[in-house]
This record gives sequence, structure tokens and C-alpha cells, in this order.
Amino acid sequence: MHQLVQGHPLPGGRTEEESTTMMSDALERIAGEGCAKDRVEKYMELLQAVVERGDVTGMLELLRHVVSDRVPLVASRNVVQRFVEELKAIPAEMHKQVATQAIQILQPRVVSFEEQVAALRESLADVLAQDEEWTAAAHVLAGIDLESGNRILDSDYKLAKCVRIAMLYLEDDDAMHAESFINKASFLLPQTQNRELQLQYKVCHARILDSKRKFLDAAHKYYDLSQIHERVVEGQEVDERDLVQALGAAVTCTILAPAGPQRMRMLAVLYKDERCRTLPIYSLLERVYFERILSKEQINSFAQGLAPHQLATTADGSTVLDRAMVEHNLLSASKLYKNIYTKELGALLGVDTAKAERIAARMVTEGRMVGTIDQVEGIIYFRSSQDEQRSWDSRIHALCQDTNSILDRATSLGIDVDL
Repeated sequence: MHQLVQGHPLPGGRTEEESTTMMSDALERIAGEGCAKDRVEKYMELLQAVVERGDVTGMLELLRHVVSDRVPLVASRNVVQRFVEELKAIPAEMHKQVATQAIQILQPRVVSFEEQVAALRESLADVLAQDEEWTAAAHVLAGIDLESGNRILDSDYKLAKCVRIAMLYLEDDDAMHAESFINKASFLLPQTQNRELQLQYKVCHARILDSKRKFLDAAHKYYDLSQIHERVVEGQEVDERDLVQALGAAVTCTILAPAGPQRMRMLAVLYKDERCRTLPIYSLLERVYFERILSKEQINSFAQGLAPHQLATTADGSTVLDRAMVEHNLLSASKLYKNIYTKELGALLGVDTAKAERIAARMVTEGRMVGTIDQVEGIIYFRSSQDEQRSWDSRIHALCQDTNSILDRATSLGIDVDL
């Protein structure tokens, strides 16, 4: 890309000052033409000439001229439309430089050139995305006014833009900005019948839930995506590998989800799905489903396939993976032991005694594990769901017996009880 610094030569051997002077002279001559149609044709010819020689200064000077008050709006729009189309043929770096400055030039009169500015932003976003400048591309697209009263935009166009912006933010793991645009898309979703857009929305929503560590919700979304039966959507063939990838993501998110009954139900669904048997992660899924304690080696092997946000550090200094695996192993231990000293539990989980007690207390409080903690003796007593059910049944039985005894006593005293 040419460095357009004052005094540096431009293509053709001219300096920037010379090029600007020549362009100004050419524009003045065209502005003096008598026929409006001839002026538009001359502007088009001049635009093509400066694009062919890669004259960035000339392109921008021409754009400033045609959007000024000296050129009628009808003519300006035609020239700006051609300007946007011509940019698509120039090299990527030059495209980024020209398009960025062109947007700034057009911005004061964006109401008059709304359609052209939107097309310019879309083409610039495409170039930025090709160079993996995801956030910059998202910012450019987000500048398109989707609620403008000057253009009639259908729901599909708005939905497509919101979903694409969210996807671009997700490429840089920016779940916060991605979520704001997917929330906008959610209001547009009921208004479309386009299956491709519906699927893109679902994929984006699942990825956002995953990035925000709402793993159980993400697992449900991924699993729903893996069960798509259509093989052709809006003319596009659905790749079987994408479905397998969604299924694998559902398994990963389920394993990382907080241990408890809801996670167990999702594990059961996945374990019974025959397709999971072909996944590399199936052996781990089986161990987790049967509530077996996972070794350090198995956890490290699982970690190799995780995304950065799934290995992020939490407030207590542990990683997302560590927290999920400790909770799983604790729940598994509750199935093996009736009680255990907190010191021994900490050794089993690979954490200190105080942390083991805190995790157990939180899981009990949240209803994800049944048990009690004797802090004086340092012992955790576990109760299985069957024990809890039997205890509940026995209390109901005792209540019924007491009720019968009261009724019998009332009858013996001659009291008529109306049931």
C-alpha cells in the first residue's frame, strides 16, 4: 500500500500535491459542463481512471466533490454507487484505507446516501473479516442504521445483519457485544421463514451461551442443532460434519456444566444417543454418566480439546474446568461413601480441606447434592436420593397413621367428623 505522505510520489510519478491539483482542475472542468448527463458520464470516466491507477487521493477528492452542494443529488447518488462498486476491485489494504475515509466523508450526509453507505460498510466489513480483523468488521457493520425511516428494510435483512455482527464479535470471544446483537435478532426471528437465518441464529445463540459459561443451556442448544433432519436448507447443503461438531459441543458443555440432577438428565440423553459412540470424547462421557471419579490424566486429556473460555480462571483462582471436575468428583464420591472426613475429601479432590467443605456446602445449599456437614467433627454425611425418598415416604406414612388415630379417637368419643 502506498504511503500517501506529503511529497511522496504517487502512481504515475506525481506527488500528492500535483495529483490533487490535477484532480481539482479536472473536477472544475466537469462541473462546468452544460449537460447534466454529460457531467455524470465524465465523473464516471474520471473515477475509473483514478481507480485503475490506484490514486487514493484522487478517489477521495472526487468523492468529496460529488457529495458537495455543487453536484445535484440524483447525479451524486449514481456516482457514489459506482464508487462503491469500483472499490471491490482494488487491493484489500487500499480498499480498507479508501473505504474508511469514504465513510467519514459521507457521514455528514448519510441521510442522502444511506443505501450507498450501507453497501460501503458491508464491503469494508467483508475485507476486514477476510484479514481476520473480526471486531473491526463488527464495528463497521454495526454502523448501519437498521431502524432508519428513509429506507424500507425487511426483517430478513435486519436479522442477517444482527446475526453476522454477533458472529464477528464471537470470533474475538466478545460474548458481551455479541449477546446485545443476538438479543436484537431474537425480536426479528418470529418474522422470518428463512431456515438458513433461523439456523444461523441458533448456532450463534448456542455459542454465546457457551462463551458466557451457561454450559447446560448451551448443551441443550447444541444438541437441538445436531438433530436437524433437513439436508438442504435454502439451497445450501447441510454438512454432516457440522452436525457431529454440534453433538460434540453438546457433550463438552454438559461435562463442564454444574454437577447435579439437571446435568445428569442431559448426560442420560447424550449417553443413550447412538451417535455419541463415534465421538472421541465418548469414553469420558461414559465415565461421567456412570458417576465415576475422574483421574488427573483423564481431565488433562479432556482439557486439550477445550476452547480458551472453557479454561478461563474464575474468581477463586481455579479454572472453569477445575471447578466442573471437582464438583463431578465430589458428587461421584457421595455415591461411594456414606460419610467422609473433609480432610480426606480434600485429598481425594485435589484441593485443600476448607475449599472441599465450601464446595460441598454450596452444592448442598443449591440442591445439587443431598447431605449434611458436621463442621465440629469435620465430617460430611451423604444421603442418596433413594434415602431421601424413603425418608419422605416414612414421614407421610407416620402422618397418615397419626391422622387415623385422631379420627378413631374422635369416633370413640361420639364426635362426627365430616371428611
